[in-house]
Amino acid sequence: MVQSATDPFAFAVPAALPLTVDFAGGRLTSDGGLAWLAEADAALGLCATLAAQIPDWRRRRSRHDLATLLTQRVYQIACGYEDQDDADALRTDPLLKLVCGRLPETDPDLASQPTFSRLENAVSARTCYRLAVALGECYLRDRERNGIPTRIVLDFDGTDDPTHGEQEGTAYHGYFRQHMYHPLLIFDGDTDHLITAVLRPGTVHASHGVVPILKRVVRAIQARWPKVRIEVRADAGFAVPALYDYCEEAQLTYTLGLGRNARLTRLAAPLQSAAVQQQATTGAAKVRLLGEIVYQADSWLQSRRVIVKAELLPQGPNTRFVVTNRADPPAQLYAWYTARGETENWIKDLKAGCFADRLSCHRFWANQFRLLLHAAAYWLLATLRRWLVRVGVARQQLTTLRLTLLKVGGRVRQLHDRVSLRLATSHPGEPLWHRLATRPDRFVNNPG
Repeated sequence: MVQSATDPFAFAVPAALPLTVDFAGGRLTSDGGLAWLAEADAALGLCATLAAQIPDWRRRRSRHDLATLLTQRVYQIACGYEDQDDADALRTDPLLKLVCGRLPETDPDLASQPTFSRLENAVSARTCYRLAVALGECYLRDRERNGIPTRIVLDFDGTDDPTHGEQEGTAYHGYFRQHMYHPLLIFDGDTDHLITAVLRPGTVHASHGVVPILKRVVRAIQARWPKVRIEVRADAGFAVPALYDYCEEAQLTYTLGLGRNARLTRLAAPLQSAAVQQQATTGAAKVRLLGEIVYQADSWLQSRRVIVKAELLPQGPNTRFVVTNRADPPAQLYAWYTARGETENWIKDLKAGCFADRLSCHRFWANQFRLLLHAAAYWLLATLRRWLVRVGVARQQLTTLRLTLLKVGGRVRQLHDRVSLRLATSHPGEPLWHRLATRPDRFVNNPG
């Protein structure tokens, strides 16, 4: 359906003829790369797996089944359309219809915004839990695609999702100085898989819920891979006795940042003095020394190994502590800990590339559902990025990947024996299409 029947727009251009523009081009799509999203989804079984966990709240039969609804919403987010309202125009997009299972010209249009609003508000806490479990199952299937892993690194992090209304669970957080939610994210530290995303109220501590969530994740991993070694990494916000105790009881390796206090500072003083002396002797602007101490806080049942970084920078001293049950030498251990900083880039992809902070529903569980939908969009885009990296393409941020691979204008025609998609001839992302289409394992795990 033509969006607008208004007169064409006129533009003066530095050429021999003027330019006129209208919205009557017919069955065009601005997202030719939807075909790759659908291929990634088919390889993962992602949207179908998630949709199977949602009970149908409708009493009457609808023309939009749950699998199609969820697929449409996730694909729209992956293509950069984060708002429900975008569906009112995109429901007629011929390629979006096709990858959602409908013929572009002869089948009914897809769902509009009110349908998605009803879907989000029909989801319960139990359904959100089932969806999180299903996302974890997708992770396990995809992670072992190239063989059962011998080690899994669980990188924990929290993030701030600003809120701008009266959403359930929103609260003012003094550290972030804003009203917000405080989601908990767990990534695979070796592969950037997003294992789970748990929405939490805005004022909770960074470690809130981490132990029960970790227990569920560990049970699922060990049930599938009994011999796998599991390691936990996180910053100082997660350094609570309950987490140490559980990791030691479950024989998990942990490496956690530890906040400074007066006792730790006193124990680190000899190493800090050595750093000062080295700086005075060498005149170096920056000095870093690494050592270790044995430390037991009042709330701990036992003493633990703590790595100390004594660092002098032009702007002043920078002393850090890491508590661990790993046996690596201090320098190697601290490098292992700081490698978790890559998680910040993955969170940026989730928030900037997949709009995971668009949690504007009133109900808390509707927003948890939204967070999981945005996590699913992350999964599809990250899978495409992983495929490209395997064929030698430099790793890109997800926002860049979307522009270079998905945002391709094209004409869609429904013919007697096939659907034809003709893309823009001058699009700079064409080489990526060839790399993806000719990758050696394209049809090994992908149906169709």
